Parts: sequence; structure tokens; C-alpha cells
Amino acid sequence: MLEGYCWPRSALPGDPVALHVSTDAETFDVEVAREGAEREVLWRATGLGGLEHPTPDDASSAGCNWPSALEVPVGIDWRSGYYSVTLTAGSERADAFLVVKPAAGKESPILLVLSTATWDAYNDWGGPCLYTGGTTVSLERPMARGFLTKPEPARRKAQPTPDPEAMYFIDWARENGLSDWSGGAGWFNWEMPFLSWAERNGYSVDVAVSEDLHFDPDLLQGHRLFVCAGHDEYWSWQMRDGLDAFTATGGNAAIFSGNTCFWQIRYDSELRTLTSFKYNADADPVIGTADERFVTSAWVDRRIGRPEFSTIGLSFSRAGYARYGNATPRSSGGYTVWRPEHWALEGTGLMYGDSLGQKDAIVGYEVDGCDLTMDQGRPVPTHTDGAPETLQVLASAPAHIWAQDEQPSRYVNDPGDLECVVKAIYGENWQDHVDEYRFTHAVLGCFTVPGAGTIFNAGCTDWVCGLSDPDVDRITRNVLDRLSL
Repeated sequence: MLEGYCWPRSALPGDPVALHVSTDAETFDVEVAREGAEREVLWRATGLGGLEHPTPDDASSAGCNWPSALEVPVGIDWRSGYYSVTLTAGSERADAFLVVKPAAGKESPILLVLSTATWDAYNDWGGPCLYTGGTTVSLERPMARGFLTKPEPARRKAQPTPDPEAMYFIDWARENGLSDWSGGAGWFNWEMPFLSWAERNGYSVDVAVSEDLHFDPDLLQGHRLFVCAGHDEYWSWQMRDGLDAFTATGGNAAIFSGNTCFWQIRYDSELRTLTSFKYNADADPVIGTADERFVTSAWVDRRIGRPEFSTIGLSFSRAGYARYGNATPRSSGGYTVWRPEHWALEGTGLMYGDSLGQKDAIVGYEVDGCDLTMDQGRPVPTHTDGAPETLQVLASAPAHIWAQDEQPSRYVNDPGDLECVVKAIYGENWQDHVDEYRFTHAVLGCFTVPGAGTIFNAGCTDWVCGLSDPDVDRITRNVLDRLSL
């Protein structure tokens, strides 16, 4: 047995980080490496004395509380980035991580904020996650197998080609001893390939974690561009405040993510746990209090009064899933281009009606959109759902939000995403509005905050799966080049 985690999970250069380890081996080794375009080993230690510590019954919600085995001496010259922490003892291996934030005055124009709140929501190490009955999850515990690294070639959550005989992710994960939930979150799936691509192409990218965005209102100062990639589903009120303040004063955002900012969370005061009641939001104890706006429901919930449209332009509530389960299972996997004249598509050669990202099925798994209508042959937002007045729909693709009888991986009595969304928005008369949300579209969009920043939103989790495609590559470069200046 060998397990470990770092605490705190992010630090400034020169700040030590504790490594908490439990093992039945007499000794173990540690290697710390910065991961990016290249893997750079910064520190090793061998022959460390091993001790086994009990895992509390409530580890998933209250943490492990293991003592520190050693301190990782984060160097004053360590660059901002994601650092893998690899533990080995004989043939056993465990994976942990730490993030080095940029030192003040040494920021790069681009800041990638890892979606660690979403990793934690899906992490089922030591007990239930937010998808298997939990409402509070701990940050102080190991990540389950598959979140930080996977065997190659790894399978994607959504099928890149519709093949009824193909092995789906959950089967592949179990064959390889990984968590069922590691397909939906974690460093390996999207953020690792994005950061590797960015650094290989000459972009200097700083890194932070969700908790940093929550805790530090000045985190984005010194940067020009906020970036998230893959699946950044869980946001606190303070996280949104931080990004909104940044874009309101001229900062920009690039959302290469889907299902972004869908659920509200609350961190405890020490940033050791996060809570979200999700589908059971009516049981959240803030209901009926002066703090009801912090109810941990979907951000579109009428009781919150702050749909995510105002921050990121789009919403999962108006899109849902694509090429996943029975949600558009045989759609093309690409976006249909509507506005090739937009600066984000410059240099691609794409034309009206062309398909974008079809080869790699970038419109897959979870996607975001808005209510649309047609205007002179091209879709435009209706703005009835809160989509920004300046939002331009550059491309779109069919999507579908699951009803209760369609979802493949929930408890039997849980509501579907469709019912949950409509009830959250409309309350008592929600059933009258279900059909308005059932059939939807993923949207590739861009908007400006009046007099301030620009927000580009790819509207899909699997955008980075298409970075080898010349058109997806060029659009990503266009966004980074323009918005990081």
C-alpha cells in the first residue's frame, strides 16, 4: 500500500510544501518534476522511512489527517507550473501533485487556473464523491487512480467515433484499476495536453488552482488572460467575483472548457473542504436564510440570481451533452461555422457552413450554449436566458440535456439534468417549461464586457482533443495571441 498527497496544494517559489504519505513499505522514494512541454525533474529523495496510517471512515469528507512525512523544498527559482510528485516503493507507485504560483512581479501574461474544485468533486478516494451520495468532499486526501495520470493510450470519456461495440471509458478504467470518475476530471484529461501544447508553441503560462482564485482577489492582477481548459464545472461565489472583477477592468478570458461554472460550491473557511448539494439543493441549510444566494445548486437557480452567462457567456443548462450516451450519439462531432469573418477564425480558411473539429470530435462529452434563433440565415442569441448582449455565435452543434430516464450514471431516484435545470430556474411550475430545454445547441462564442475585457468560450470539454487539427490550433493561437497582449 502506498498513498500520498501534498498540503498545501499550491505555493509560491521558496515556500515548503508538506508531503503526507501512508505506506506499509519500509522505505519509499519521491521524485518531483515540472510538467509542460518537457518533463523537468527538480528534486528527488530516496530511502525515506515509511509509516502506515489509518484511513478515517470519513476521509472523503473530512480528510486523512495523516502527519507530514517530509517537506518538499520548493526552490526560489522554481517556475510557476504543475509539478508531479511521484512516490515509489518497490513495484508500487502513487501520484500526488503541487502547483507553484507565480511570484509577484514575475507573472506571465497568461494564467491557467486548474479546475481542482472539479477534480475534488469527482474524486472518490476514501469514500463518496459528489456523484455517489456525498455533499461535502475533502481536499486533504490523495486523488483516486486515474485523475493525475493514466496508462497510454488513454480512452476519452465521449466516443470519438460512434461504435456500439467499442469499450466505453468506464469499462476501460476498471480494466486498468482506475476510478470510474477519473474520465470526467483531473489533470491528465485536458489541462496536461493544453499546457504541453502551449509551452511547445512558445507560450509562457503561469498556473494556479481553484482555491487560489477563491481565496486571493488579486490572483489575476499582473496577468492579461485567464484560461481554463477541459472541464471547470464547480465555482464558488468568490471565484466568480475574482474573474468578473478582472474582466470588468480590462482583463480577458479564454474558456477552452465545457460545462463551465455550472454548480455553485462553498469552501470552508480554511479551504479544506468544499460543499455542493447539487440535485438535492433544497436540503442545503442556507435555504430560507439571508445567505440563500449561496445555495449550492446550479448557477441558473432562481434563488441564486446569478446565472453563469454574465461571467462566461454560455451555460450547460442550454446545451448539455454531445456524442455521449444517447445525447446526439451520431452527430458529426464538429461545429458548423456561422461567422468565419470573426477575428478568432482568421487564417483558418473556414467558410460559412464548414465543419470545425469534426475529425477529433471536439464537440463531445459536455457542452455549453445559449437560447438561439435565426437571423438572416445565421443563429443569434435570444438573450431571454441572460446571454450577454454582445455575444456572437461563431459556430454551433446539436446537443441534448439528459432527462431522468436517459442518464447512464446516477442513482435511480436522482432527477435528470433536464429536470434539475428547469426546476431550479422556474420553481413550482417547472414542468410547463421542460420542452424548452430538451433539444439544444453547443455554441462557440465570444463577447465583450462593455468598455472592458473580451471572453472567448469554446463551449466544449474536448476542445483540446483537437489541437492537432490546423483549424483548432489556429483558433487557439488567435485567442491566446490577441487576448494576452
